[in-house]
Amino acid sequence: MKRLYSLKLLVLLAVTSTTFTACSSDDDDEELGNWIDRSIFDGTPRSGSSAFTIDNIGYMGVGYDGDDYLNDFWAYDMDGNYWSQKADFPGVARSAGVGFQIEGKGYIGSGYDGLDELGDFYQYNPTTNTWNAIADFPGTHRRSATAFSVDGYGYFGTGFDGDNDRKDFWKYDPSTDTWVELEGYGGNKKRAATAFVIDGIVYLGTGVSNGVYTDDFWKFNPATNEWTKLLDLDEEDSYSVVRSNAVSFTMNGYGYVVSGEQNGAVASAWQYNPLTDVWEEMTSFEGSSRLDAIGFSNGTRSFVGLGRTGSLYLDDLDEFFPDMEYDDED
Repeated sequence: MKRLYSLKLLVLLAVTSTTFTACSSDDDDEELGNWIDRSIFDGTPRSGSSAFTIDNIGYMGVGYDGDDYLNDFWAYDMDGNYWSQKADFPGVARSAGVGFQIEGKGYIGSGYDGLDELGDFYQYNPTTNTWNAIADFPGTHRRSATAFSVDGYGYFGTGFDGDNDRKDFWKYDPSTDTWVELEGYGGNKKRAATAFVIDGIVYLGTGVSNGVYTDDFWKFNPATNEWTKLLDLDEEDSYSVVRSNAVSFTMNGYGYVVSGEQNGAVASAWQYNPLTDVWEEMTSFEGSSRLDAIGFSNGTRSFVGLGRTGSLYLDDLDEFFPDMEYDDED
């Protein structure tokens, strides 16, 4: 009887040990990061909008709703969690343009109006809620380009011009309202790529060209105009960063790439550490998988929303908390 009791006890301990080990393993496998629902966009659901952030306000406008190209323009207040409509974008209605901000003013330009690729650009003043046309982009007109700003200048490049994918880059000086072409980028042509800025250094990657998702990843130092190739986005077998039509942003010294297209719409999110040149998978975006979404970030708070999945156009918005554990009740 004593031997039978001992045997039962050993079996119970083994099952209990296995159970705790499995739970511990599951916990270790969970990605870090949590998404919390924020105010649904007040306007028409859409994809391919252009966005920028000034202080704690995210601005976005234009886009395509499945039927029409749009030119309305909106602001999202991060602190108040509400949307408000602003003065309409003055250019032709479009999607697949770019947006960036320089010293408290926003810029939107390029894109596609359903017939032609575009090269016009406009400056938005949030204080007066007014738009002004600036110098047209002097290169080939295009859509699905990449843009960013550093130290008082805007940068614009890559994209698709209607015939070919592009790899040229240009610098915009708002003090002289002029564009200058830059040299030195040795990466792939690409459209629908992403870029984010960490401590004054630009990181460029993702995108597609010739029907293939591009895996090269680069950093750009605007102070020296030098491009440096980093490890490819598929360097590790566990990486699944390669995609197009994604959202990227910077928060607390890390870069992030979220959602996009990877043989279909995806919701996955990846964090980039510039000190180690290493990517880590985070909790996927909690809403529907999507491409051509928008992103707002002030450096400490970040939001992703809108976009489309197949023919469904979306209007939801989520805030991302990279250091929180995932909670599906949020």
